[in-house]
Amino acid sequence: MPGPRIALLGCGRWGSLILRDLLALGAEVAVVEPDDRRRAEVSGRAASSSSRLDEVDDADAVIVATPATSHEADVAAALELGVPIFCEKPFTTSSAAARRLAEAGGDRIHLMHVWRYHPGVELLGELARSGAIGRPLGVRSTRTNWTSPRTDTDPIWTLVPHDLTLAIEILGDLPTPRAAVAEIHGGRPVSLWAHGHDEDGPFLVIEASTRFVDKRREVRVHGEEGVAVLPGLGADAVELATGAAADPVVERRPFTGAEPLRRELAAFLDHVAGGPAPKSDCAEGVAVVEAVERLRHLAGVDDG
Repeated sequence: MPGPRIALLGCGRWGSLILRDLLALGAEVAVVEPDDRRRAEVSGRAASSSSRLDEVDDADAVIVATPATSHEADVAAALELGVPIFCEKPFTTSSAAARRLAEAGGDRIHLMHVWRYHPGVELLGELARSGAIGRPLGVRSTRTNWTSPRTDTDPIWTLVPHDLTLAIEILGDLPTPRAAVAEIHGGRPVSLWAHGHDEDGPFLVIEASTRFVDKRREVRVHGEEGVAVLPGLGADAVELATGAAADPVVERRPFTGAEPLRRELAAFLDHVAGGPAPKSDCAEGVAVVEAVERLRHLAGVDDG
C-alpha cells in the first residue's frame, strides 16, 4: 500500500533532511521549492517537484519547511487545501500572525517542535515526574554555536523556541518569561540569556547564542534531591547525580530511539493516516511565539 502523499514546502538545509526521512518512512513527496538549483537537486528523489503549491495535485498533508518569515503566507496557502499541516518552528515571527492562522484553521495545524521527540529529553521528563530527583525546581538549557545559516531572522527566533518547547516536554508547561538580556552584534541580537518562572512553580533558564566557538546542547533538570543532565546531542544517556555528600552518587540512565526528526515525522504520518495528533498543536505554537516576543521585549529587542 503506497504511503501518504506529502507536499513539502521548502527543500533547503533542513527541508532536505525532512525529505530524506519522509522517503525512508515510505511517504510519497511532492517538493515545492522556488529555487531552481534546489529543485534540480531533488528531482531524482521526490515524486515530483514544482515551484508553487497550487501545482501539486491530491496532497494528503503539507509540511512547511520554508524560512521562518515565510511561514505565515505558506501556512495560509496550505490551509486552502483542507489537509493537515506540519509547520517547522517557529510557527511565525509575530504573535498576531500566529493567532490569525490559529483562528483560520488551528485544528489542522501542528508544530514541528523536534526537541519534544528527543528520547533524552523525554527521559528527563520521566525522571522529573517520577520523583527520582525530588520535586522539580527548574530546567536550564544551553544552546550555543558560532554564527547561523539562517539569514531571514535572528537567533532568538531560530534557537529559543527549542528551549521553550523542551521545557514543555519536561515540565508539562511553559514558565512565564520574567527577564532577558540580549547581546547585539552588527545591529542584530545574536545571544539571549533568559529566565522564566511562576509562583511556586519551576524555573526555566535559557542561554542561546551564536557567538560561541564550541557547539553546546545541554539540558539540566534541577530537583530538590538531585540533578539530571542531558550533556549533548551525541549523548546516549542521561547523567543523574543525587546525594548530599561531597561526592554525589552518579549514575547513567541510557536511552535509545530513532533520531528526533524521524520520530516526529513518523508521528505526523501516523496522524495523516488517521492516528492521534502529534505532540505540539497550534495553541502550543502560538504560546511559544508569544513567549519569544515577550522575551524580546524584556531584552529590549522588540520587532519593528
